[in-house]
Amino acid sequence: MPDNDSPPQLQFDSDSSVPEQVVVRAAQLRAEINRANRLYYLENAPELDDAEWDGRMQELLALETEHPSLRTPDSPTQRVGAPPADGFDEVVHPVPMLSLGNVFDEDGLRAWYQRALDYLELESTPMVCELKIDGLALAITYRDGVMARAATRGDGERGEDVTANVRTIRSVPLTLEGAEGTAPPVVELRGEVFLPNSRFADLNAEREEAGLPAYVNPRNSASGSLRQLDSGETAKRPLDMFFYALGYVENAEEPASHWDALQAMKGWGGRTNEWTRRADTVEEVMAAIGNAGEVRESLDYGIDGVVIKIDSIAIQRRLGYVGRDPRWAIAFKFPAEQAETTLKAIHVNVGRTGALTPWAELEPVVVGGVTVGRATLHNKDEIARKDFREGDRVVVQRAGDVIPQVVEVSSRNKRSADSAPFEFPDACPSCGTNTVQTEDEAVTRCVNATCPAQFERLLEHFASRRAMDIEGLGERVAQDLPRLGFISNIAALYNLRSRRDDLLELDKMGEKRVDNLLTAIDESKFRPMSRLMYALGIPGIGSESAEWLSRRFHDLKGLRKATEEELLSIDGIGPIVAATLVAYMAQEQNEDLIEGLIDLKVGARDETPEPSADHPVSGVTFVVTGRLDSMSRSEAQSRIKILGGKATGAVTKKTNYLVAGAEAGSKLKKAQRLGVHVINEGEFIEFMDAGIVPIAPGPVGNSDAS
Repeated sequence: MPDNDSPPQLQFDSDSSVPEQVVVRAAQLRAEINRANRLYYLENAPELDDAEWDGRMQELLALETEHPSLRTPDSPTQRVGAPPADGFDEVVHPVPMLSLGNVFDEDGLRAWYQRALDYLELESTPMVCELKIDGLALAITYRDGVMARAATRGDGERGEDVTANVRTIRSVPLTLEGAEGTAPPVVELRGEVFLPNSRFADLNAEREEAGLPAYVNPRNSASGSLRQLDSGETAKRPLDMFFYALGYVENAEEPASHWDALQAMKGWGGRTNEWTRRADTVEEVMAAIGNAGEVRESLDYGIDGVVIKIDSIAIQRRLGYVGRDPRWAIAFKFPAEQAETTLKAIHVNVGRTGALTPWAELEPVVVGGVTVGRATLHNKDEIARKDFREGDRVVVQRAGDVIPQVVEVSSRNKRSADSAPFEFPDACPSCGTNTVQTEDEAVTRCVNATCPAQFERLLEHFASRRAMDIEGLGERVAQDLPRLGFISNIAALYNLRSRRDDLLELDKMGEKRVDNLLTAIDESKFRPMSRLMYALGIPGIGSESAEWLSRRFHDLKGLRKATEEELLSIDGIGPIVAATLVAYMAQEQNEDLIEGLIDLKVGARDETPEPSADHPVSGVTFVVTGRLDSMSRSEAQSRIKILGGKATGAVTKKTNYLVAGAEAGSKLKKAQRLGVHVINEGEFIEFMDAGIVPIAPGPVGNSDAS
């Protein structure tokens, strides 16, 4: 994938006055030290002992100090660190580093795998299992075989440039072997940086001796070490790294499978995890997970589960993503870690949908290596069922990186005489409106659409990066604007420019911040309809369902009049979401909001490609049946619609073509009986890609042809 923002490359002096024997000796030392590093870190077959390695390094440092032109990009002296930096530059990932969904048992794993197979219309597909290392994700770009940039994952779309620090990690290659003949001209390798468990105690001892606070766990220390502004300090930390994926390649053919990509990275000098294994069935995956649990304690790094990936890269692309999670990968998390502490107080928050969510204020306790001071209590019924009370000794659980939760009252709990059951509020803590709880829902809600707490959280969600991406409108500003009377609904946000002078009076809102905020608000008006639909925070409308709705209705004018029947005709929209959306649009205050957004032309940009009018497929009616080799039926139907054709589910006299894949059944027989022209997958692809029209019994392009 193209990298439009080419990372800076190291510059090295050239000086022909250096004696030839010195040039030769420096090259020999570089080769010997790099070979020793490869044998030690990648092949577990050390060639030099520590004293020999140190001697060669010191000699090379002395030569390069005397003759700076000898420094090359692959010199191991580049690992000693650079002068302190002022800060980290932002890096935009050319290919986002997205998150993984989680499962916690075999049933969840089977459900994930079956969903993927159903989507692909396949019986099975091979997988790869990898240890889920508890570290810090990195993306390292190599240009012409030389490390050019290393960036943290950040929020998945933007990270921090930590190139100077990553150069100090000895298991990370500064150059890729085979760069002239094997590694692509530009390639991004992704992996996990970690601190070995065996070195964690030593590092903390050094910090305590220096009067610095100890790190909580190895992952925390790896993150802290990698984000040192002085890379010389990072060089003192014994960080390590495993590569687990290719991010992208340029001007070269990508491996056909994830397994092949791992082998390629290893061949280039990237360190991959030797435990990784392939699996053809869920049973084989579960066996691998069982083995990972058995060896977990013997590893010199922390793991919190196993990552399972569909092996074929082509199939990964067909599966795509749901929101920010790939359909082709899942993390099987190990059982949660638990600890006991005191529940000091129970609080209740009001969310953007009116849900009253209780949370526990705890006596801080370390759970799974992380200090926890607050945890979720789920809902009103859960508190009553488990009889959680303030002052109780409780069991706290943290599974992976999810929000800590209070699981139960400890068996060792002793209550005082004045202990009393917690009384869940009957009125909203924010606006005082009486709360409701329906029979089929565990959540207690405030139904006041003008509730201040709901609006503040809705405003924060509306401005978030995945929604309208209004930079500068964070949590504090989202609280200040409603509380100080600047806005009372979302549409009013777009009239704030008239209140610029008043905004300048706000605490910590100087002229530059105010102008940047107003500019960001103005720019957000041009986000597509799908982003606006997600941003409105309508229950049940996530980023993916917002895409489906925008493809069908294109703008708010069409959507606000949609009936439940129209909504249910959209693939992926079920009865609950359809009913919720219709009810939302029917509420008076929401009608006013939608009308205001339409008048302001917010979300009016339509990213849905217009169906082609000049392609031979335009106006032609298709039915797709059977199993296709190169795409799923839904993908075939999407291609038909984009080119202006019609894709229906039933064969009738009006059908122009039946696309028959393998194992076509009753639809094929009906098409033959009605005289509908039957084409195979190859003819279909030629029709779509090249406009080569198969010979048809009826007039092509006439949807009424019989």
